[in-house]
Amino acid sequence: MQDLWYEFEDINSSDIPYLISLLNDSFQDWMAESSGLPLFNQAGLCLLTSDMMVICRSGIFHDETSQLEAARQASCLTFVSHNIETIEHEGWRSVAVPIKRRSDNSFPFVVLTASAKVIDEAITGQLQSASFHLRNCFYRRFERMFVTDILRAQRESEQEARNRASWFAAAKRLYDGIDVASVLSEMMNSLSTLYPESQIRLYLSQDHLEGDPRVLSLQFNHPTGDFVAKAFLEAKPNMRKRDQGFVDVVVPMTGKQAVYGVLRLVLPAAQWNQADFTALTLLADTAGNAFENAKLYEQSNVMIGELRLINELTKRLNQSLKLKDVFHYTTSELMRIYEADCCCLLSYDPAQQQFVVMSSSLPSFENEQFSTEYGFTGVVYRSQEPVIISDYWLTNAVSSRWMEETGSRSLIAAPILAGSEVAGIIMVGHRMPHYFSYDNYKLLQVLSSHIGLAMSNASLHAEVRRMVITDHLTNLNARHYLNDRIQRKQRTDRCGSLILVDIDKFKDVNDTFGHQVGDRILVQVADVIKSSIRGTDTAARWGGEELAVYLPEIRREQAYRIAERIRAKVESDTDPKVTVSCGLSEWTFEDDKVSVEALFYRADMALYQAKHNGRNCVVVG
Repeated sequence: MQDLWYEFEDINSSDIPYLISLLNDSFQDWMAESSGLPLFNQAGLCLLTSDMMVICRSGIFHDETSQLEAARQASCLTFVSHNIETIEHEGWRSVAVPIKRRSDNSFPFVVLTASAKVIDEAITGQLQSASFHLRNCFYRRFERMFVTDILRAQRESEQEARNRASWFAAAKRLYDGIDVASVLSEMMNSLSTLYPESQIRLYLSQDHLEGDPRVLSLQFNHPTGDFVAKAFLEAKPNMRKRDQGFVDVVVPMTGKQAVYGVLRLVLPAAQWNQADFTALTLLADTAGNAFENAKLYEQSNVMIGELRLINELTKRLNQSLKLKDVFHYTTSELMRIYEADCCCLLSYDPAQQQFVVMSSSLPSFENEQFSTEYGFTGVVYRSQEPVIISDYWLTNAVSSRWMEETGSRSLIAAPILAGSEVAGIIMVGHRMPHYFSYDNYKLLQVLSSHIGLAMSNASLHAEVRRMVITDHLTNLNARHYLNDRIQRKQRTDRCGSLILVDIDKFKDVNDTFGHQVGDRILVQVADVIKSSIRGTDTAARWGGEELAVYLPEIRREQAYRIAERIRAKVESDTDPKVTVSCGLSEWTFEDDKVSVEALFYRADMALYQAKHNGRNCVVVG
């Protein structure tokens, strides 16, 4: 008959934890199979290990202490000599027979002893035969354990292979997901299949909580004592036993850049294997990487959309170089982008040290002024940082008339920076609480820089235009601007008057006091003119010491009074004192020919007449 392969297997160091139990079971088998053996009625039988521990015993023990001591002494000699040894102790004789491994007959691994008053050759022969029988019982038990372990290992290997296939399929499906919702759904469904009797929860640190009630927000109220929070903070899996035979398992969901959440399973202890930690950790890491990729994909789409939005907004803003148009267009666009209920833009006036509402979805707020210490404008001004308010009704730390009158509960506000200074503030509100997300907040921060750039461009354009149409010395308008202004007014108005103002003997002033004093006199006369006319009137430097004033919708009688007022104030307010001569002309829609040239010609002739009349007077042409 062919030998069985496992008959050549033998005990080794890895079997030590099972050896005592195996020897005890083998001894019981041997006793059951040797029940009629005379030896059981002739002596006390013991089975001892090399450290003199009595594993089990049977037979006749009249003086247990002495008989066991005799057995130990005999066993000690046998473990040294590796042969059968007999000793006498306190009137008791003991014989020890070594039981050796079948693959190595040199060293015994256990000793069988018999203790009695008389040990003869018959007892020794029976004990030696019994040791062979006991050895066979032991190896029978050992082979059964060995084969059982192999079968169990095979079953575990097959189950592990099936689990590995399931884990692999789940991991593949996770990586196939391109959006966060599908990744989370796939992970939860896979775990439900693998652990059908478990309670599964996923605690996310992100704000993606929609769709699955098993996906919850990760709380950090007591991070040092909370089982889930600790796994998140330490990024380590953990397990604890619960009542009624359940285990609580937590595994962090980790990507390449961060830990995004914690996976938690509560399941019967019988269904949990410590080896599952590795597979579960691998699945959680796979889900973490897939979640990270999906978030990056979503963020890239958002960024592409935001870049398109920024590009379109910048393009539209740069099409207009009028500051007022920039403000109004920005307000309407921000309302559209955020689907907001209200929006306003404020510009900082450094002279007044106040904010002025330049554009508002609530018209009553336009041109309103606010202190740099007031409301959310003050908060943004002082911090130079954006602000997000989730629920104004629950946050009473800052008072805001704009929030109250618009009925807004949510707010995002951002500074418009010019260098390191706040040039303006954007405020966007909504009547719903918790309306704006952190992404909205970040987008407004980006948009504010582009809006600020468009405002700077419009302001620079306005300043350049002002410099082009303004005389730099007197700060009056330039001659060509005055011409254009009169032409436009003549197309729409019914009448108007022109005053030419000439400083008398201005050459003598320059010769006597110098050109710097002469320039100062020009500025003084210009200031007198500006203080004597309306905001709708236009004053300009006509050339040299000649100045001009156009008065729309003013007839000659009223124009004369204005010219006279200018003349009198110049005479009284200048230092050194000078006088001016004024020539006046008017036009009406009834004139046959209305032109700027004709108007100036008549005023110039009247001025010539005033000079001829002795200066310091007003003549109507």
